[in-house]
This record gives sequence, C-alpha cells and structure tokens, in this order.
Amino acid sequence: MATFLAEFSLCGLVPGPGGDTGGVLGVEQGGNDTDLLLLTDRGRTVTLYKVSDQKPLGSWTVKQGQTITCPAVFNFATGEYVTVHDNKVLRIWKEDDVNLEKVFKATLSADVCRIHSLPKTEPLVLFNGGATRFLDALLAAPQQEIPDIISPGEVIRWSQVLVDGKQTVLIFIAERDGDWFVYVQNLNLNSLLKYNIHQESEACVPLTFAATLQHKFITVISLFSSGHVYEIGVPFHRPETEGQHFLPKSPLIKLPLPSNTALVILDKTHVAILGSLHSEQSASKEGLFIWNTKFQTLQASKELPQGTSGQLWCYGGKLYVPHGKVLTVTPYQCGPSSLAASLGKLKDIQQSESEEVPSVLNWNTFLGGESEPPLTVKNETKKNRSAKKNVDKVERQDVSIGKLLFNVKNAYPSHVEEELTCFLSSHTTPDYHVMTGKVATALVARCKAQPHFYPRGVLIQLVQSNQLSYSSCPDLIALLLEKEDMHLVQLCLQQFPDVPEAVTCSCLKAVLCIGDAALEKVAVDLESVICYIDVDSEQTDKPADIVQNGFSPALLEEDSCDGQLIQKLCPPEPILTCPVGMKRAALLNAVLITKYSETFLLPHLKDLSAQQVMLLLQYLHYLYLKCSEIVGTTLPGVNAPNMNQIIDWMSLLLDAHFTVVVMLPEAKGLLANLHKFVRSQVKLYSELNKIEGSLLELQKMKRQKEDRGLYSIEILEFV
Repeated sequence: MATFLAEFSLCGLVPGPGGDTGGVLGVEQGGNDTDLLLLTDRGRTVTLYKVSDQKPLGSWTVKQGQTITCPAVFNFATGEYVTVHDNKVLRIWKEDDVNLEKVFKATLSADVCRIHSLPKTEPLVLFNGGATRFLDALLAAPQQEIPDIISPGEVIRWSQVLVDGKQTVLIFIAERDGDWFVYVQNLNLNSLLKYNIHQESEACVPLTFAATLQHKFITVISLFSSGHVYEIGVPFHRPETEGQHFLPKSPLIKLPLPSNTALVILDKTHVAILGSLHSEQSASKEGLFIWNTKFQTLQASKELPQGTSGQLWCYGGKLYVPHGKVLTVTPYQCGPSSLAASLGKLKDIQQSESEEVPSVLNWNTFLGGESEPPLTVKNETKKNRSAKKNVDKVERQDVSIGKLLFNVKNAYPSHVEEELTCFLSSHTTPDYHVMTGKVATALVARCKAQPHFYPRGVLIQLVQSNQLSYSSCPDLIALLLEKEDMHLVQLCLQQFPDVPEAVTCSCLKAVLCIGDAALEKVAVDLESVICYIDVDSEQTDKPADIVQNGFSPALLEEDSCDGQLIQKLCPPEPILTCPVGMKRAALLNAVLITKYSETFLLPHLKDLSAQQVMLLLQYLHYLYLKCSEIVGTTLPGVNAPNMNQIIDWMSLLLDAHFTVVVMLPEAKGLLANLHKFVRSQVKLYSELNKIEGSLLELQKMKRQKEDRGLYSIEILEFV
C-alpha cells in the first residue's frame, strides 16, 4: 500500500514581478547522488541543493537583462551543468565556478526547447522545431543548421527521454489548434514516427503526460481535463499504411476531482496526481494523491492548503511540489500491489494467517462440556511457540496503539486522559519514543481543531517522560505559547535538546512580554532561582572583605599591586535587587540554558524591542554579580545558567543591539558597569595567565637528586 512520509520544505521560491512565485522552471537530478537536486527558477538563478540537509551547495546567476529559458541539467559523463538563456545561448560550467559570465558560452542557430540528461546517456538537446542533437555534436559546430521536423504551427508541450537497456528513445508531444501529435524518435536507429491522439471532444484536452519504456514497448499515461487518466500504447515500428494514425486510449481511472493539473508515474501500478480536493462543506483545495491504477483505488492523500503552481516532479523516492512560497519535499513508499493492500485489508489477512490453528479439535467444546486447552502438533518446538507468542504480542500492541491514536482524535477529554495515563505508565511498547511523538502530534492537532480541548496534565506527563523532542512534535511549543502556558514552555526548554533558535527567541519574547498579573496565575518551577533570589526581596548587606572570583567588585581604573588594591577598595555597593520577579527569572533561566548556535540565534535577537533588551541585559548583569559572590562559575540551584552562558548572552545582545543600547539614556549606567565588568575580567585572566606561566616554569625545572642532609633551605627565583 502506498503512503506519504513526513514532508519538509527544501527552500523558498523567488517571487516574480507580480509578487507571486510563478512556479519553477525546472527541477532535475543534480548529480550521481539522487540526494542532489538542481532547481531552476523562472528568472536568472540555478541552485544546487542537498535535499537531506535542506541546504544549498551552490548558486549561479546570469547577468541582469538575461533570462534562463531552459531548465539546467547535470551532465553525468563530465560532471558539468548545462543550461540555456535567452533561447539560444548555451552555458556549461562546473560546481567550483562562481561567475557564469566566465564559463563556456556558445550561441546556437535555433531556439532550444529542452535539454534531457540521464545517467549513462549523453545529454540530448531538443529544439523548438523538433530536431535533436547530442550535446557533443552540437558543441563541435554550434552554428550548424537546425531543420524543423514538426509541421508549421505545432508547439511542443511535453518531452521525455526513455532508456531500456541499450535502447534510447525520445518521445515528445506537440499541439496545434486543439490537435495533439505524438513523435517518437529512436536515437539508436535515427528514425522518427508520428501519431495522432484521439479526442472525444474539444472540451476534453490532455493536461499532462508521463511515459515508460519496457521491453521495447512505450506506454504513455495522460491526465485529461475531464478527470480521466488514460493509458496510450505507442507502437515502436513504422505503420504499414500512409496517412494519419490515431493511437487508441484505454481508461485507467476516473478521478472524482473537479480539476487536475499534474501526474507522475511512481511504479508499475501507482501514479501521483496533483489536483483539487473538493468538499461540499468547504471550497475546493488543492491536494496530492497516490492512486493504484491496477485496482483504481485511492491509496494516500495530502492536502495543500496554500495552493500550488500545478507542477510536480519525482526523483529518488521523493515528490517535489511548489506549495505556496516554498518547494515542498514529500517522501513516499509504494508497497506490493494486491487487492488486499488496495482495500486496506492486508494487515487483517496477515493476522489471520499468523493465528495458531489447532490440529486436533476439542470435542468437549462442541458438546458443551468443560473446555480444555487445545492439543497442538507434537513436533512443534518451544522456539516456534515462543516466536508465535511474540508475533501475537506485537500485533496486540499495534492494535492498542491504533486504538489509542483513534481515541486521542475522537474520544471525550476524560477518556483521553485515562487512555494516555495507561499508555505512559507502560514502557513495553516497541519504539516507545516514536509512539509518544505520534500521540503528542495527534493531541496538538486536536487542540488546534478544538480550542476548548486542552489536556494540560497529559501534556505535562508527555514532556516529562523524556521521550519527546522538538522534532518529534514541532507544533507543541507554538501551541503552548498560544495558550500562554509558560510552565509547559519552561519544561519543554529544559527537556528538549533540539529547540531551533527561532523558537527559542519566540519563547524569550513571550517571557519578556507577559504581564505580571498573568504571570502570577502561572505555576512555574522556581528551583533555578530559589537559592539566590530571596522571596521577600530583602537582602542583607554584603561583607566588605569578600573577594569576588579573585578580584574586587570595584577595581580602580589605574593598575596597581595587590597591596595597594586592597587598601583602595570602594565603599560597599548598594544592596542588589533583581530587576524581574522570581517567576520571570525562572522562565528566563530556561531560555538561557538552551543549546544554540550564535550564527542562527543572532538574527532572531534583532527582533527584540529596546525595552526588552534593556530588561534582559539588567537581569544578565544581576546574574553576573550574583555569580561573582561565590567561588565558582555556576549559580546554585537546578537548571541555573553558568558564567559562560551569562557572558555569551550579554555579548550576543550587545552585538545585535549595540547602536540602540548606546543611544538609550537609561542604558548609560548599565554600560558603565559592564565596562568595569569587562576590565575586571581582563585583569583577572591576565593574572591567571601569569600564574599559569609560573607554574609551567616550575614544572620544567630539573632538580638535582642529591642528599642535602637532614635540613636545608632552597630558594627558587623567577626572573
């Protein structure tokens, strides 16, 4: 049975002149690895992507005023990329080339329609007039005359190169005034055949095509505007009679969709179709569907609410669809085609086959007597019985998981909590963490669909089970921020190891923006702040003789020796007060201890307002002073930030908002204190470096092993 796997967005699409993306000019395989994708937009840019990493490996752009008119392809023989701009200008470059103006350029004598390139085949150039040339032959004489093969007025609408063993065939379809023609060119024999496609009416026209070549037989599958999918057999030999030859069509599927736009062949019995999803209760929405052509059944469907440009590609077990303003990648799986699988009954058949049938009937059961355990075959070993028990156990667990997910989506809230509590208390399920992610995803989806449904206790149990991560349920934190459930947000930040930097900044903004009245109603874990922030906000004066992390809190601007420094200490500083309440401080600590990359975090920090930046800087400065009061670099308590994290966040905030902070009058005192803080840190590490150098010199000194008697005095002098 065919199924869709988890989709993801590969890249954003470049907007066109009208503001919309306008679709994509072409998507091709970008190398010998099927994980490489070559994307050509409707403009000037070609980009190479690593699909699994969701990142570009290279990008090339033609100069202003030029337009790419042919999708770029990869030459599998030479490892180069080929494209055409302004219809006739051919460009060839390698991955390490940067500027397309400095790569190979050839101006052709005719307009190019498409370039086709497949593994183990030489790239083939198809011109608008129907003529073809291999790339090497064309490069040998770029200005050679290119004759027109198709009749005047015909326009090529679709083309594809098919390979079966050593047989290479080019098939393209042209249209003229509503009439459709099929051209088949055998590149090995250099022969050209032409056929007509029979149409029932002028209103029913073909929309898209896909073709296969197997055992010297060409099959074209066409999607018509009426919703019918037809199979068209194309003869591979020249007709015996002259004149027009119409190709017969055999219907495969009648789709219950009002409009259809694209089709690709997945395997012998499955096709993927991009069309509109019609519902009587709501307006039509576009969707992606997998149909079984052998049994004419719908196998999988996926709604695309943001709309598409009607384009669909398939490479390496993945479907590529421009969805809204991004290019979406949807992996798929197609199982063996059988009637049981197409009807969704394959699992039940497997279970019935795995059930153990006794070889000797218990007649007491039929006669109404006492039931006895059924007799089994004598030669059945313990190993077989154990294996059957394990199979039955796994099947029962699968059924229970399916029932649980069904109840999560449909049952009453009280029943859902009971079911999930039983599930979380049982750790015998295979792939427990995967099942937990599915349950959390189903819960979040129902919470969004039903605003009054919010099982907070169950969500807390799921987060605290240590089986969830951000990637297993990406929409959970967004839901919690919408509900302003800051306690659960705090737990997610503490438990999830893979929170993206954008989500971390969203949580930070929510913590800084939430009002004090709303925060008082929230139950927050205070373990990270209870040890260094007093509940009554009353703090005793600090002793004047405390040395903070090896240095005084108020160092003099001029350098001096230790004796002079101790004598010139400033009077005790005023009592430290936390700029935020305990609950907000605990939530800020949860943000500060999350893992991040400076490169990805810095752009999102720029979205903070000046007041939010000032409040966070004041709290970080308070944490630094509290951390300096103890001998160590970590604040007391659980999940409290350490000195390195405090300093890193200070640096990132100042880098992101340096100009704003400098211009704020209320920031002058804070900047002065931070300046003293930096100078004290430099002074401290300078002294530590001196001590380290002295210790290294001591370690290198070689002492003579000699008897110095019972008593001796040795003087070590450092120069």
